[in-house]
Amino acid sequence: MMKKKSIPASKPSLMLFLCQIVSALDVPLDSKLLEELSQPPTITQQSPKDYIVDPRENIVIQCEAKGKPPPSFSWTRNGTHFDIDKDAQVTMKPNSGTLVINIMNGGKAEAYEGVYQCTARNERGAAISNNIVIRPSRSPLWTKEKLEPNHVREGDSLVLHCRPPVGLPPPIIFWMDNAFQRLPQSERVSQGLNGDLYFSNVQPEDTREDYICYARFNHTQTIQQKQPISVKVVSTKPVTERQPVLLTPTGSTSTKVELRGNVLLLECIAAGLPTPVIRWTKEGGELPANRTFFENFKKTLKIIDVSEADSGNYKCTARNVLGSVHHVISVTVKAAPYWITAPRNLVLSPGEDGTLICRANGNPKPSISWLANGVPIAIAPEDPSRKVDGDTIIFSHVQERSSAVYQCNASNEYGYLLANAFVNVLAEPPRILTPANKLYQVIADSPALLDCAYFGSPKPEIEWFKGAKGSILRGNEYIFHDNGTLEIPVAQKDSTGTYTCVARNELGKIQNEVHLEIKDPTMIIKQPEYTVVQRYSQVSFECIIKHDSTLLPTVVWLKDNDELPDDERFLVGKDNLTIMNVTDKDDGTYTCVVNTTLDSVSASAVLTVVAAPPTPAIIYARPNPPFDLELTGQLERSIDLSWTPGDENNSPITNFVIEYEDGLHEPGVWHYQTEVPGTQTTVQLKLSPYVNYSFRVIAVNKIGRSQPSEPSQQYLTKSANPDENPANVQGIGSEPDNLVITWESLTGFQSNGPGLQYKVSWRQKDVDDEWTSVIVANVSKYIVSGTPTFVPYEIKVQALNDLGYAPEPSEVIGHSGEDLPMVAPGNVQVHVINSTLAKVHWDPVPLKTVRGHLQGYKVYYWKVQSLSRRSRRHVEKKILTFRGNKTFGMLPGLEPYSSYKLNVRVVNGKGEGPASPDKVFKTPEGVPSSPSFLKITNPTLDSLTLEWGSPTHPNGVLTSYILKFQPINNTHELGPLVEIRIPANESTLILKNLNYSTRYKFYFNAQTSVGSGSQITEEAVTIMDEAGILHPAVGAGKGYSEILFATSPVMHTVGPTFYKVQPLYPRIRNVTTAAAETYANISWEYEGPDHANFYVEYGVAGSKEDWKKEIVNGSRSFFVLKGLTPGTAYKVRVGAEGLSGFRSSEDVFETGPAMASRQVDIATQGWFIGLMCAVALLILILLIVCFIRRNKGGKYPVKEKEDAHADPEIQPMKEDDGTFGEYSDAEDHKPLKKGSRTPSDRTVKKEDSDDSLVDYGEGVNGQFNEDGSFIGQYSGKKEKEPAEGNESSEAPSPVNAMNSFV
Repeated sequence: MMKKKSIPASKPSLMLFLCQIVSALDVPLDSKLLEELSQPPTITQQSPKDYIVDPRENIVIQCEAKGKPPPSFSWTRNGTHFDIDKDAQVTMKPNSGTLVINIMNGGKAEAYEGVYQCTARNERGAAISNNIVIRPSRSPLWTKEKLEPNHVREGDSLVLHCRPPVGLPPPIIFWMDNAFQRLPQSERVSQGLNGDLYFSNVQPEDTREDYICYARFNHTQTIQQKQPISVKVVSTKPVTERQPVLLTPTGSTSTKVELRGNVLLLECIAAGLPTPVIRWTKEGGELPANRTFFENFKKTLKIIDVSEADSGNYKCTARNVLGSVHHVISVTVKAAPYWITAPRNLVLSPGEDGTLICRANGNPKPSISWLANGVPIAIAPEDPSRKVDGDTIIFSHVQERSSAVYQCNASNEYGYLLANAFVNVLAEPPRILTPANKLYQVIADSPALLDCAYFGSPKPEIEWFKGAKGSILRGNEYIFHDNGTLEIPVAQKDSTGTYTCVARNELGKIQNEVHLEIKDPTMIIKQPEYTVVQRYSQVSFECIIKHDSTLLPTVVWLKDNDELPDDERFLVGKDNLTIMNVTDKDDGTYTCVVNTTLDSVSASAVLTVVAAPPTPAIIYARPNPPFDLELTGQLERSIDLSWTPGDENNSPITNFVIEYEDGLHEPGVWHYQTEVPGTQTTVQLKLSPYVNYSFRVIAVNKIGRSQPSEPSQQYLTKSANPDENPANVQGIGSEPDNLVITWESLTGFQSNGPGLQYKVSWRQKDVDDEWTSVIVANVSKYIVSGTPTFVPYEIKVQALNDLGYAPEPSEVIGHSGEDLPMVAPGNVQVHVINSTLAKVHWDPVPLKTVRGHLQGYKVYYWKVQSLSRRSRRHVEKKILTFRGNKTFGMLPGLEPYSSYKLNVRVVNGKGEGPASPDKVFKTPEGVPSSPSFLKITNPTLDSLTLEWGSPTHPNGVLTSYILKFQPINNTHELGPLVEIRIPANESTLILKNLNYSTRYKFYFNAQTSVGSGSQITEEAVTIMDEAGILHPAVGAGKGYSEILFATSPVMHTVGPTFYKVQPLYPRIRNVTTAAAETYANISWEYEGPDHANFYVEYGVAGSKEDWKKEIVNGSRSFFVLKGLTPGTAYKVRVGAEGLSGFRSSEDVFETGPAMASRQVDIATQGWFIGLMCAVALLILILLIVCFIRRNKGGKYPVKEKEDAHADPEIQPMKEDDGTFGEYSDAEDHKPLKKGSRTPSDRTVKKEDSDDSLVDYGEGVNGQFNEDGSFIGQYSGKKEKEPAEGNESSEAPSPVNAMNSFV
């Protein structure tokens, strides 16, 4: 019987420590109690780590937490404090940390991109959320392109490319025709994972002009379409059959990396005639069962929930009658961190001990770091009760001030896990949570459980009393559970009464009374009996019960464990069930079930319906149990058992099963002994020593097993020496000076006699030493103290009892406890490979000094200072661990031009050894980051002022800044590129002699001796010429010649200096092209003598025709090629005459597709300017007239005139039928889906269709751009959103024309 036990004080201190850890408080889930107890914050709800938001809707970033007192909330954005009070668009929900960013009232989602983190804080600690990355979804339009018709011979393969725009998240791709019907797919024609449409071989029926690729962006609820693709299949007779060729992937091998838990998709699409069949295999193994699926007509292999075991080579084979081809994909499965043991909240009493454990796995192995209240634990306020040991924090003798929230971060290159776990130190007097005077009712001879749910800190001691003046309850008839419950295993009538539970700790005492009543059990004193009845007769089953007078029973009859049929032939009486006019379907088992509020009993009987035979029917049943069991021939290790079989009930007995009971060690438990054929009625049984045997026999026939026989008389075998020794003997030290020997104890059945003990022997290995032995009681552990540190021992454990020893045991090898390593690695050397990587070497330590199992070496390294700024900062040490006896390692992620220190330590199972002397090394210079900012201010007619900030990370000594700039006119033609080198100590530049009202593009970057860093770009415009003086356009005459460079007045007092760009030597470089339909703007950079005569050569790319040559007037560095053919690829190069005839390298460009009409910038036409002036004058006159009439009290009927002259192009949807007015597209005169287009809201009329775009949303409210691309708002929203786009073919308005310079 189970009793509550305590560990003796003589146990080792380690055992006490472990017990204290285990005894951490469990707080009951009692709502009233939880409201009263102080508790650190706990994050209960937060937004996902990668949070993609709709840019048209308000952004809601969730952060909910609980705690006592209720926590306050704060946020960081991109690592710095986010002050929501300074942003009118941001609010925080009351009593919550959830942020609401108002986008629908003027805010822009792009302005709030970033990494957010929530902190919930109260007086007991601070919990933090994950890093929540906010990104607005994007659904860009397709770029315009000219699609040539595809002419394909019958039987050839074909790939129609989709190339959807890159969106966030990526779009879903599908192919449809002009009627919005999905294109049929098969083994021959199918869509690849990249969205392209693949034809293994084309057939004449593939000819059509409306292959349209659609991209559905679910997040913004839009659908966009690519321009229709035309395919013309040219029939040829006969059609040549071809063996398979892979269309995708290419080559014979490829690789793929997938993350653990994701879906692995592998694809093979082949060309060939007849159409090839795809087959997938895994080299050296089988495809995983129940997780493997084939999609896209077996062209796609899909494995769900992949793990590291799914890594390997997967082979796809494409085969037809002419041959086969295969491709091998090497799959590597990596893993983002996942929990093995996540840290759990810890509630402790003052002075107690506890641990927080954080264990995670991944591939590569994740690193573990700890934070306290959101601060890295290395820089958090010190707590003398806290010790960090890798993935474990150990708390010793905690106090109330030790309460805090700890964060564990497990991260590798594929992700991270963040878990909060609090340590809450409470000092609370006892409380009993079980309601007072609670009544328990129990059936006699059943267990009674009386609750005493309690809480207190320190953990209270619980005592039970019976009656008003009863003494404390003790003895074997009671079991005291750790949760305070009192168990009476067998409750009797005299157990009735009042019981008192008392809870006390050092802060107080409280008690509670409960009441117990014992009820008589419910019994069926007359059970239904097995009955065989003839068809069409009557049968009755009895069920007479006896029950406690205070309990109300209910009786339910079942047939075959289900309700009785709804048939009036079934009559249920008070004590019986009667079936009238019995039929064959009434065959079955009938059960009487009696239920009360405390117990339930049942009894069953089988009804067999037979026809009325001329002779009595044969009844087949299980055999009756054997009887007259007799034991004879008693020996020490055997005995003879005989019995008499019972009636076999018309089915022969096939065998007898013999079972035994060990009344000495396991009374009441029957074990299988042996079985014999049904013709045998005696057997000799093998026995074990020191067992009090009883036997019983069970008969078996084809119908089933009989009831067990009555037990035989008992037979106690004599004791003997043990036959076997303990298993799983081990020796592992827990301290540097001890050896803990453990084993699995023998059972009572294996003991063979009374007085079971163990002889534990040990001696140091490889030392001529005698065995040391000790005899211990029936336990499973012995601790040897005073051992040397980490030495091997030979160990053996032998069983013995009062009669003697077991056979000689085998020896095992163990080790005494480890201690910290004694010495540090020597000869530490550092080899700097580049500005961000170094290699460290060291000599291994002697194995004798390790004093334990060598686990590896740890390299601690940290940045001392940056050599460019000479400013120190907080030292953040990094640690790299190298497993095994490795003597070198790589240090990645170093910062250029910095001074570092490192040391190396050896690690064993106990911990780290001393550190080697700090080694100093420096990283060389690298290229700088981009300048921190570039501002362009003070625009005038011919000058701009540039201001900039030095790079955030110079990564060396800055030598200079490089400024490049060039003008851009209103047709987006680029002027000559000018380059200036500026001293590194300057921060301001004034550019003069610029053209008026001209846009310039600037490229700015910094340099060190290693090279140039990344550049920052900016654009600015000089102001209009107030005097109306017309200056030549960019490139029309003499280009930009001189630049005024002025130093910052704060840094210098000298006058401005003029710079001219001087070529270093004759060369032409950076040839760039900007192509339109029939012309292209060619620009280049020239370095060499002045007054060079340039020429441009060009021709059709891939053609063998001679180059065409155009002479450039003057010394300009740009030229416009005209008269080009739309949609054609050209090659171009630039040369200079008179300078040894040198030329630039070739460049290739392609002109745009032919458009239906050409656009003219009317803003530059004289007639348009005059017309605008006249319109302005008329408006001014009209305003004067209105003002005069209003002063005279007249009324101007604006509303009536607006109604009378309403714009017919801006008409609302008809409310009666939901249709639109007629509209014709200038570029495409085809109707769309039998409907019409309207430029007012660009919606598409919804038509009935078996398979249309309606299938992809909750309705269709679409838009067509001028290029025919479809943007469907299929969410059913009524509000209209501005269309996104990269280009527009609409004629510019006057305002747009004037703003084309800005």
